[in-house]
Amino acid sequence: MYNFVLQEDLKVYDEFIEKNKGQYIQCSRWQNVKTTWNCRYYCGFDEKGETVLAVLVMERSLPVAGKIWYASSGAVCDYSNTELLKEFTGFIKEEMKKGGATCFIMDPPVSLRIDGEDQAYGHEVHKSLTDLGYELNPSIENYTYKHPVQLFIPLKDENGNQISADKILKKCDKGVRYSIRIGEQRGLVAKTFTSKDVDADPSIMEDFMAVMRDTGERDSFVERNGDYCAKLLREFDGHSDLKLVYYDKELDRKLQAERLQKKEQALKDLEGAHEKKARQLNEIIMSVDKQTEHFEKRMEEAEAFTSDNTICLAGGLSIYYAGMGSCLFGGTRNVIRNNTRSSHYLNYLRLCESVERGCDIHDLGYVMVKSPELQEDGTLGALVPQDNFTGIYDFKKSFSANYHEFIGEYILVGNKAKYYSYAKLMPTAKKAKISLVKLIRR
Repeated sequence: MYNFVLQEDLKVYDEFIEKNKGQYIQCSRWQNVKTTWNCRYYCGFDEKGETVLAVLVMERSLPVAGKIWYASSGAVCDYSNTELLKEFTGFIKEEMKKGGATCFIMDPPVSLRIDGEDQAYGHEVHKSLTDLGYELNPSIENYTYKHPVQLFIPLKDENGNQISADKILKKCDKGVRYSIRIGEQRGLVAKTFTSKDVDADPSIMEDFMAVMRDTGERDSFVERNGDYCAKLLREFDGHSDLKLVYYDKELDRKLQAERLQKKEQALKDLEGAHEKKARQLNEIIMSVDKQTEHFEKRMEEAEAFTSDNTICLAGGLSIYYAGMGSCLFGGTRNVIRNNTRSSHYLNYLRLCESVERGCDIHDLGYVMVKSPELQEDGTLGALVPQDNFTGIYDFKKSFSANYHEFIGEYILVGNKAKYYSYAKLMPTAKKAKISLVKLIRR
C-alpha cells in the first residue's frame, strides 16, 4: 500500500528529485519559469514512510478543452514497480475528478531504443502504462512540450568514475577534434556568464540573441516573453550559465603576425639545412601559407564589422541539475562559421563544464523527428530526424553522443468529450497561431 499526498514542503520535494536524478523541469523552480501554468506537487510514500515517488503536475485551462494536466518528464519513481504505478494511477484519476481535469499527460524519460537498439525495460514500462489505461500519443507534431528523442553523452564509466573531457574528445569525430584544436588559433575567445552578469549588463543577452537570430530566426521562440533566458538563468542560479564565443579580430591579427614571423624564420633556416630539417621547415612554411589563406578569408568575411573588433559567433544556455548537464539553447552565426568552427568549440566547452561539475550525463538536446508508424506491440516506431534536422543530428552525433528514443507521451483521459476537443481541435488552432506569429514577424 502506498500513500499519496499533495506536498507543500517543496524543500523535501526537491531533495527527493535531486537525490533520485530527476530533471530540472521536474523541480519546484520550474513553476517560476512556466508561469502560465498552475503547479501542484505530489509525493508518494511506502508503508515505512519513505518517499518513493514525486511528480510536478502543471495545470492549464484551454478554450473548449478545459483543464489540461501535464507532468513534464512524468514522475520520478521506479517504473518497474507495477504496484506503485497502479496505485499512483488510481490516485491521480481521483485527483482529476476533484479538479475537473480533462486529461493527465506525461512523458517518462524511459528509453525505448538507444542508437536503434530496443531496450527491454522501455517495452515493459510501455506495457505497464497502457495496461493501466494510458494512451500513447502517436502524433509527434502534437506533443505537449518535450520531444521523444535526446542525444546523451555519458560522463561516467561503468564503475561510476568520471570520464575526463580529453578522453571523451578522443571518441569524437576527427572533424570535431580538429575544430577544437584550431579554435584558439583563429582568434576565438570564450566567456562564461551567470545570471548576475546578465542582469548587470544587458548587452550580454543582446549578443546571445544576435546569435539566435542568425541561427534560424529562433529568437522569438528562445526569448518568448522578453526575458525567458534571463529568467531561466535567474531561477536556476548556481545551476546554470550562458557561454558565448567571440571572434577577436585584433587577437587574430596578432596570431597571424606571429605565424608570419615563424614562416620568416623558417625561410632563413631553410638555407643550407640538411634534407630532414628542410622537410620540417617546408612543412611549417606550407602550414603558415594555408593558415594565411584562412586568415584572409576571415578578414574578408568580418569586414562588415568595422566598428567592433569582437563579434559574438556562438552562444549556449545550459542548466546543470541532479547529475545532468542540459544544453537548452544554442546556436552559431553565419559570420565566418566554417572558418572558425565556433559551434564545435562552444559545445566542447559546454561538455567540459558538465565534466567539471561532476555530472553523469551531458544532454546535447533533441532533433525534430518525423511522425513514426506504430510497432505491432503498440510502441512508437523508429524516430527518424526530419530532413531539415539531419544536419543537426549529424553534428550532435559527431560528439559521440548516444541517440535515445524515449517511450513517448502518455495520456490518461478524464473527460472524453473535452479531450476530443483537445486532441482534434487544438492542433488546428496551434498551427493557425504559428502561422499568425510568422506573419507578424515578417
